Amino acid sequence: MADQKKAYLFGLATVLLWSTVATAFKLSLQAMRPAQLLFYAGMVSTLVLAAILASRGGLRDALRCSRAEWLRSLALGALNPFLYYLILFKAYDLLPAQEAQPLNYTWAITLALLSIPLLRQRLSRFDLLAVFVGYAGVVVISTHGDPLGMRFASPLGVALALLSTVVWALYWIFNTRETREPVAALFLNFLLGMPLVGLWCAFFDGFAVADAVGLFGAAYVGLFEMGITFVLWLTALKYSENTAKVGNLIFLSPFLSLVFIHFLLGEEILPSTYAGLGLIVAGLLLQRAGRRG
Repeated sequence: MADQKKAYLFGLATVLLWSTVATAFKLSLQAMRPAQLLFYAGMVSTLVLAAILASRGGLRDALRCSRAEWLRSLALGALNPFLYYLILFKAYDLLPAQEAQPLNYTWAITLALLSIPLLRQRLSRFDLLAVFVGYAGVVVISTHGDPLGMRFASPLGVALALLSTVVWALYWIFNTRETREPVAALFLNFLLGMPLVGLWCAFFDGFAVADAVGLFGAAYVGLFEMGITFVLWLTALKYSENTAKVGNLIFLSPFLSLVFIHFLLGEEILPSTYAGLGLIVAGLLLQRAGRRG
């Protein structure tokens, strides 16, 4: 049953929590490497998702999968959480949070581009304009407001942040054929993706962290970036009279995130960040306008 007030409450709670995670990423990465953050956060997220399913009486059903479903979860788990967060956390390790967060926000534009060869979709005029405007924002942020100079503060960091959008878009494209209950499917993706993360840590980064405080940050990330917020967002969509009414709340997240980045991380937010983020959000709004048309 639709209940728009509840939809907004769940939606705003989700957006508020998502707005804090960029700060949590940077604080946690002061005490551990990207793969270690992914390992500990992913373990928490897997346990949280399992607990949510168990509370609903659906954990046992989630594990009753066909061979094809297990293989699909393994493939999707290799994309998310393994590749996506490994790349994203490394980008955050190299870039200021005020740069990594908006760049990652272009994943919807990347999704539109990848849908051309993979889903055989066509780009509308709005889509093409959205791509131009959105990636203009990427250039403005990455060059600190000097797009003509094309001097990037961290070329590798920018490349990784944009690569993370490719992985995330691929995950959602391949996820379009998923017929299982969303929380159950995500749980299985994490369950099968986490051993890959563990192997990476065992061979490359180890498991020991420099500061136990980082573990609290990882737990926060696992709980609110990878776990419970997904369920809150699904709940908001379920209660909403129209998904667009809740979906539009997501545009608050990058701007709220800058507030946390400034006051908790102490980053001085550059004018180029505001300008570039404005262009990225404008691109996303153009993309939505094209779909409605």
